[in-house]
Amino acid sequence: MQAVAQKIMDDYDEQDAQKEEALRQNLIGTWELVSYKVEEKETGSFINAMGPAPRGRVIFTPDGWVAFNLEGSNRLPATTDADRAQLMKTLVAYIGRYRVEGDQWVTSVQTAWAPEWVGTEQRRTVTVNGQYADVVTPWRKMPNWAAGRLSRSIIRFRRAGTAA
Repeated sequence: MQAVAQKIMDDYDEQDAQKEEALRQNLIGTWELVSYKVEEKETGSFINAMGPAPRGRVIFTPDGWVAFNLEGSNRLPATTDADRAQLMKTLVAYIGRYRVEGDQWVTSVQTAWAPEWVGTEQRRTVTVNGQYADVVTPWRKMPNWAAGRLSRSIIRFRRAGTAA
């Protein structure tokens, strides 16, 4: 009986590993930002953190690196320190090694726009459907919006180079 149970567990482990590898292979390449929404946990309301037409890219390499750079709408060159500080509120950028666990990609952040992210792991639940990848972050306190309250980002990417 124990041998049967072990066989079942081994089969599940192999299926999980195959699903993770399939997701990893699906992620490899360049993705362009389509939409970026931020939900505030306490109220359920959506914050217009990145504006109506954010832009950006995420690039996954075959050897396990990810570069993530997203910016809000209507960013203009800064002329003052206050302008530069405001621009930081419409930017999310980091680079690190990534791995896939279940339906998530996990980045070990090595550089980031927010120094407090360096050395952390950032988890993103992702569903790839054709040319689109839908991403949801865990609830967390972002350094650039929601004034220290819990929020999560709901993001859609399209594989770069494909028609809308």
